[in-house]
Amino acid sequence: SFSPARKAGLPLRLSSLPTFPPLFPQTLSYSSSHRASLADLTVTVYLGSATDILCHMMPFYSYDIPHTCGPDPKICCQFDFKRLPGGRYGCPWGVPPEAISPGNVQSRAQMLLDQYRKKSKLFRTKVLLAPLGDDFRFSEYTEWDLQCRNYEQLFSYMNSQPHLKVKIQFGTLSDYFDALEKAVAAEKKSSQSVFPALSGDFFTYADRDDHYWSGYFTSRPFYKRMDRIMESRIRAAEILYQLALKQAQKYKINKFLSSPHYTTLTEARRNLGLFQHHDAITGTAKDWVVVDYGTRLFQSLNSLEKIIGDSAFLLILKDKKLYQSDPSKAFLEMDTKQSSQDSLPQKIIIQLSAQEPRYLVVYNPFEQERHSVVSIRVNSATVKVLSDSGKPVEVQVSAVWNDMRTISQAAYEVSFLAHIPPLGLKVFKILESQSSSSHLADYVLYNNDGLAENGIFHVKNMVDAGDAITIENPFLAIWFDRSGLMEKVRRKEDSRQHELKVQFLWYGTTNKRDKSGAYLFLPDGQGQPYVSLRPPFVRVTRGRIYSDVTCFLEHVTHKVRLYNIQGIEGQSMEVSNIVNIRNVHNREIVMRISSKINNQNRYYTDLNGYQIQPRRTMSKLPLQANVYPMCTMAYIQDAEHRLTLLSAQSLGASSMASGQIEVFMDRRLMQDDNRGLGQGVHDNKITANLFRILLEKRSAVNMSVRGARSNHFSVCMEYRCSHFQMGKGYSDEAALILHRKGFDCQFSSRGIGLPCSTTQGKMSVLKLFNKFAVESLVPSSLSLMHSPPDAQNMSEVSLSPMEISTFRIRLRWT
Repeated sequence: SFSPARKAGLPLRLSSLPTFPPLFPQTLSYSSSHRASLADLTVTVYLGSATDILCHMMPFYSYDIPHTCGPDPKICCQFDFKRLPGGRYGCPWGVPPEAISPGNVQSRAQMLLDQYRKKSKLFRTKVLLAPLGDDFRFSEYTEWDLQCRNYEQLFSYMNSQPHLKVKIQFGTLSDYFDALEKAVAAEKKSSQSVFPALSGDFFTYADRDDHYWSGYFTSRPFYKRMDRIMESRIRAAEILYQLALKQAQKYKINKFLSSPHYTTLTEARRNLGLFQHHDAITGTAKDWVVVDYGTRLFQSLNSLEKIIGDSAFLLILKDKKLYQSDPSKAFLEMDTKQSSQDSLPQKIIIQLSAQEPRYLVVYNPFEQERHSVVSIRVNSATVKVLSDSGKPVEVQVSAVWNDMRTISQAAYEVSFLAHIPPLGLKVFKILESQSSSSHLADYVLYNNDGLAENGIFHVKNMVDAGDAITIENPFLAIWFDRSGLMEKVRRKEDSRQHELKVQFLWYGTTNKRDKSGAYLFLPDGQGQPYVSLRPPFVRVTRGRIYSDVTCFLEHVTHKVRLYNIQGIEGQSMEVSNIVNIRNVHNREIVMRISSKINNQNRYYTDLNGYQIQPRRTMSKLPLQANVYPMCTMAYIQDAEHRLTLLSAQSLGASSMASGQIEVFMDRRLMQDDNRGLGQGVHDNKITANLFRILLEKRSAVNMSVRGARSNHFSVCMEYRCSHFQMGKGYSDEAALILHRKGFDCQFSSRGIGLPCSTTQGKMSVLKLFNKFAVESLVPSSLSLMHSPPDAQNMSEVSLSPMEISTFRIRLRWT
């Protein structure tokens, strides 16, 4: 199937990764006075960037053989010798290939060379690349023979005719770029002066007509979320394992040193890497392949639990000699369990008693200290939580709902505030106690048909319209309509009230022959409001630790929550949507946030969580062209405010009108879109989408980089900021990967602890770790496979803004 990573175009220097060309390329150099003007290509030209990447771009419709030799596919197809008469494939243009022979080699070579020369007019050097391949090609030796035998005759003839002024050969990508560099050097120029530079990206891509590939940004969102969880768990496992490994080496704990954890980590990295394939994370694989991807992720998620549990257990033990590892028994277990590769994780119920306390270990994956709410499930509402110093912690006890209207009598949710140091672990004691300092949450139900037994909770039914639904915390107050959807927000910092409406919409697919599929988004017009046949059931929770409003629509369970805490979690609105569109056909569901922010036609999305890219909604382009990928965030802004939507999963996003942010949550398409998949997308799962909405006030006119709070929230969403419940083949080196993030001091960083004054990217290596001595720090490539030839041990690190640097580091306990 087609790869979304592959594009058409011309040679450029890029700030992004090069494209992946098809199999079996050729390299061709020729003597000619032709030069491409590139006058019709609008690019941003700049010089002096050390991170530019020289890329080859293909100028025609596709990367298959009919579209790579030149501008005429009818001719190029005649030189795909797998399509010779008598085979399974033919040329759709009606003229089949001819096997090359002494009798036709001259005419056929001249025909092919004419296409090469016409293509060469688009390029700036004498070197031309003509890829010879396609998806699912060269899988049989007969094709290798056909292509090689026929092209070798063409090459021999061309190279033997001096008047043709051509040198042609089979070659690799390295051969092509080497020849390109030599051609530039022969003219005594640099590649930076020859090739223009393009900053930004190529989104949103269309290969023909109005066929924009903006559908795969959202296809199969269940696995996009699973991918992000896998990323965070690998990161947690790697950090904890490395710290525990040093402890095990120091105290000679052989049971940990001889564990298969390193092999398991390697396998998990490979499974995650496999899922980064352009037909996996994109959701563009066949159903059975998706199951295989999901199974691999699921198995690695489970195996990483063992590494995290064993490593954390060793780290928190005061007497390391007490460490024992039993492969059949986990000393620590995660507080959530996922039963299968296609199911949502569920909280486990911790069994409490007054005689035997249970222990909860909370891990902070941040590089900064955290004040965060921890929520677990227990079997008793009379619960006491003690901090690591033995002091009682204030607790909110909330109901666990078996369904919309039924309260569980066997489980209760316990929430409390945890303060955890950077990359730190803290142990909390939990026990059943009548003298607990817990507070029961209160509930108000709207549009309710009845309620089963309340148990210990106070539940109020609202029959008439009454006042608007509201919840608040020290930073924000939110108003909701009677459908449980947000309408307005007041920031208590400046007492300003802002319109902030949430609504859901449907997009259908066009009634034309070509319809939406795994790759393509081909809507039937503007999004249509989600309409409920009856007012949705709404449940309001109010408590000491958090308050939330949940509305139950037929296809979405939508919850907005406020945490009553200081710091970053109290300054934003947490939004969770449980989406189930398994009973619809050819529809896509969207959440839209509307405000009065005058962003006009501009908005911003991130590129892989590292860069923010400005976007522009253009009315002259079809609707689907104005949808862009959102990996971690999207925002709109004007001179006074910025509205940011942070996402815990990659999805498609847009801003169809001023003041709006739209995020696509799931799509169910019943047909193939003719891009190679061969099926629709109808294996939808019940999918959990998690977001945060952040409204910030601007304190200056300049609009440059994302705010410090947005930056911090984004890391929180990416690494989940979660916790877990306690219940030979390693290196003496570790990887230290540093990223200098950009931030904007126009936005307050109150409650985060990030000052706007910086060290300009310089830091002392010796001060990085307080419990370790740094024995060595050597620069390396991001993959750790290569080091500069002049690499030396470093005592100070210096990073430029937004850059990433990787080092090999050796540590020892002090």
